[in-house]
Amino acid sequence: DLTDRSFVDELCQIHEPQVIVHTAAQPSAPYSQINGERANYTQQNNMQATRNLVFGLHENDLVDTHLIETTTTGVYGAPEFPIPEGGAVMEHQDSRDEVPFPAMAGSWYHMTKSHDAANLRLAHSQFDIPISDVRTAITYGAGTKETRADDRVMARFDFDYYFGVVAHRFAAQAVAGYPITVYGKGKQRKPFISLEDAVEGLTRLAVTEPDERLDDHVVYNQVTRPISIVEMGTTIADVATEFGFNTDVEHFENPRDEDETHKMEIENDRYANLIGGQSVTFEEGIREVFEALTDCTERIKSHEDRFLPGVLEDRLVEEAE
Repeated sequence: DLTDRSFVDELCQIHEPQVIVHTAAQPSAPYSQINGERANYTQQNNMQATRNLVFGLHENDLVDTHLIETTTTGVYGAPEFPIPEGGAVMEHQDSRDEVPFPAMAGSWYHMTKSHDAANLRLAHSQFDIPISDVRTAITYGAGTKETRADDRVMARFDFDYYFGVVAHRFAAQAVAGYPITVYGKGKQRKPFISLEDAVEGLTRLAVTEPDERLDDHVVYNQVTRPISIVEMGTTIADVATEFGFNTDVEHFENPRDEDETHKMEIENDRYANLIGGQSVTFEEGIREVFEALTDCTERIKSHEDRFLPGVLEDRLVEEAE
């Protein structure tokens, strides 16, 4: 448990890591939005874990350890200009300077990653810890070459409203014969990356020698392309027919307060250069997902209530009663 300060200290003292890839977090924006208890848990858990790692390295004289954290592209919000890979240029009273991109997160979860990004920058400034802030997009794909080679390291696959990423939830809905639920117009574009390309980048950062890094504090936009929600739903419905699943794309009232037509543009040159370009397209990744889900049809059908945004709130009410 990375929120346990003494445990993190012990971890650092025993292993003296040269590299830490920090992906541990409560990862769900919808879960963090349920109520104050879930918001508090998300913020306390995520930010304390990162602070403990930073001070564990600093106070155990491990300031040369390369700390790689997956934050999120959600820290950027939905600005009406191309999102830079890291900082932004601010102009005021005829003066210009590069500043950290403002925190424009849209959920209590995403705000934890905005705070983490600021704390990582502070850790580098105060303690000289080398930092790679990897701002991860929405992933798709049921595994990687390594996980497909050995079932013991099979990747977790969530398809519910709270923890299942949108592409996986849509695919599971198609398998269950449930309509693909696009909330609102669905014309907003979101950043995506295959699980294969996401893991590849983290691996390359972890094995890069110190003198080969771009700098000692680098932000990477871990994204290969933006896709609109409705385009994604249509693509998944088309791929589903290849596997014998027929489903429709249906529009429902949006439970989130967001711009349903936002055309996201996001720079990713650093990350693209790191991995050598996209290796798994969205269509290829979704075919892989259907290959993995075909044998799980009955299990998915038995849990189709998990597709709906209200299921967890309903259970919390039942437990309280």
